[in-house]
Amino acid sequence: MSLDRVDGRVKVRGTATYSAEYAFDNLAHAVLITSTITKGYISNIDSKAAVAAPGVLAVISHLNSPGVPGYGEPRQPAERASTGTAFRVFYDNLIYFNGQPVAMVVAETWEQASHAASLVKIAYEVEAHRTNFEENMQQAAIAQGVQKNKNSPFQDYIRGNPDVITDAKVKIEATYTIPNQHHQPMEPHAIIAVWEGADKLTVYDKNQGVKSAQGNLAQAFKLPRENVKVNAKFIGGAFGSGIRVWPHTVAAVLAAKKLNRPVKLVLGRELMFTSVGYRPYTVQKIALSADESGLLSAITHEGTGQTSAYEEHLERTILASRSMYACPNVSTKYKLLSLDVNTPTWMRGPGDATGMFALESALDELAYALKMDPLEIRLRNYAESDPERNLPWSAKGLRECYEFGAEKFGWKNYPLEPRSMQKDNMLIGYGMASSLYGFHRHPSKAKAIMLANGLVIVQSATMDIGPGTGTAMTRIAAKVLGISPKKIRFDLGDSSLPEAPGQNGSSTIPSVGSAVHVACEALKKKLTELAAAMPDSASKDIAYTDILKYHNLPQLEVTEESKSGQERDQYSMYSFGCHFVEVHVNPVTGEVRVKRVVTCADVGKIINYKSARSQSIGGVVGGIGMALMEASVMDHRYGRYITTDLASYHIPVHTDTPQIDVIYIDKPDMLVNPIGSKGLGEIAIVGVAAAVANAVFHATGKRVRELPITVEKLI
Repeated sequence: MSLDRVDGRVKVRGTATYSAEYAFDNLAHAVLITSTITKGYISNIDSKAAVAAPGVLAVISHLNSPGVPGYGEPRQPAERASTGTAFRVFYDNLIYFNGQPVAMVVAETWEQASHAASLVKIAYEVEAHRTNFEENMQQAAIAQGVQKNKNSPFQDYIRGNPDVITDAKVKIEATYTIPNQHHQPMEPHAIIAVWEGADKLTVYDKNQGVKSAQGNLAQAFKLPRENVKVNAKFIGGAFGSGIRVWPHTVAAVLAAKKLNRPVKLVLGRELMFTSVGYRPYTVQKIALSADESGLLSAITHEGTGQTSAYEEHLERTILASRSMYACPNVSTKYKLLSLDVNTPTWMRGPGDATGMFALESALDELAYALKMDPLEIRLRNYAESDPERNLPWSAKGLRECYEFGAEKFGWKNYPLEPRSMQKDNMLIGYGMASSLYGFHRHPSKAKAIMLANGLVIVQSATMDIGPGTGTAMTRIAAKVLGISPKKIRFDLGDSSLPEAPGQNGSSTIPSVGSAVHVACEALKKKLTELAAAMPDSASKDIAYTDILKYHNLPQLEVTEESKSGQERDQYSMYSFGCHFVEVHVNPVTGEVRVKRVVTCADVGKIINYKSARSQSIGGVVGGIGMALMEASVMDHRYGRYITTDLASYHIPVHTDTPQIDVIYIDKPDMLVNPIGSKGLGEIAIVGVAAAVANAVFHATGKRVRELPITVEKLI
């Protein structure tokens, strides 16, 4: 039986406190001023009118910033940052991208700060910029960091003899494009920064990793790590945008330091397009060949991704092609194109969602070239072990996913020919795609405390960006201790709690869940040992509260760590799944509607079905947006996004969301961790865009290889 969300009531009632909602006396409000050019430098800042405006406390820029000790002293004249240098806010007068923070107004109220920001006049010297990916692709190169690291997974990879593709009887070669896509969480990014002394900092920040943020801020401001506290108890969605410490966070900390009072900074929706990363523009060239029976003979996969001029952001785009299918001859190459843009970041299903769109679309094209059922070609090339690492899988239930998903969807015996199915004057199409995502488990700690009244408090510095972390951990603790979930409280989102990774890469349940499990096991063992010392302990059941009372203990606590062992070198570990999609396409207007989806996943043990199902549904909805709607459009004349709000950047709403059936294999994989559970959040979106695109082809006979699939591409 599933557990309701333990934090559901406070969220629905509006009593949950998010980063921008903490109350402080003497709180000041900050507003960023951003660059209106894409490359060049600031020649002058006139802030006299702003400084004189009512309520204004400061106008901060590179001219008067108190400085970030970790940045070092800027060079005069300013030199552009070398590759691998994170952006340094208010550091010098150089402009690296349009929308870059160049100044900040701090005032008594947000309205006063916003008005004063409009009064600041900034003059620039403009340099020629490069933002158009397609026009500059020939300048892409292997990342410098990869060139220096021979063990990097992004090195060129060759297995067998991929050149056999030249003489193959059946082959396809195609290019697939994914545009920039921006995270659009309900809650925009926000921070309140509070200096509680010359060397003590507390921040309330929308961040997916309080421990990593603590370390980054301590390093930047040269503080003892224990003197930095990061709070992010509630987060209104992030999808990867909160994985790192962004410039606006540092800017707020600087303002609080300069004014010696708490400062709040909230990003408007338009700044979400330039301040917290995005899924990078990526072009992929794939070639597949097979014999007449559908057995793959070769795969070549080349990916080129976008990054900034100052950092190298790498994604797993080409990695799935090495291990997804049993193919003897494989080659992959990955390059980066540095442009005058801000740095991308990880967005749900990073790399794999991008790469599997190309691979699963190409395999669908190959199936049609062979006049073969797209599901059948996947079954014929099923990898019984990892062909890349030459290791057995820790567990793989993908065959069951195919079987159960196809049966639930009604895949069998449908007409394969495109444009062969119609209903109510609509073209109907079926499509499917496979899904995989690597298993990630990081060292994690959890503390379990049994109080004298029977309440158990479990603590770990993990996060919850929406999947229901607290609920899952409560379920794990309750099962181990054999008590009601109502007697358990899980604390998270505080950097002072035991060490835990950030919430990304579907690593939270495998990592923190394992730590909670072993901590509760250790607590139970201690209680059992104490019970054994009690009179008549062997003849009756003893309540935990009685054990503490007998030994005169106000509480009993343990802290335990859980991490991977040698099994990581002995087995290949992945989550697997598949998606089946039905679309209806208006033959006159080209409008596409996803009518129903069946998604099936093998992610080991399902900890809490209700919240897991919500994760899967959310991933499918995100995949529909990726396939049909989402694209950040830039005017390359100015290097500036013209999609700056939710009116111009389209995402799925309720009417775009079809019936979604969720199936889990739900078999524990005890080789990966003590709870037998693998990641679910990322795999939920991987492959969905390909399944939708494949269904659109079946409905219309038109293959769209550039996302999103909009009406002008179908008419």
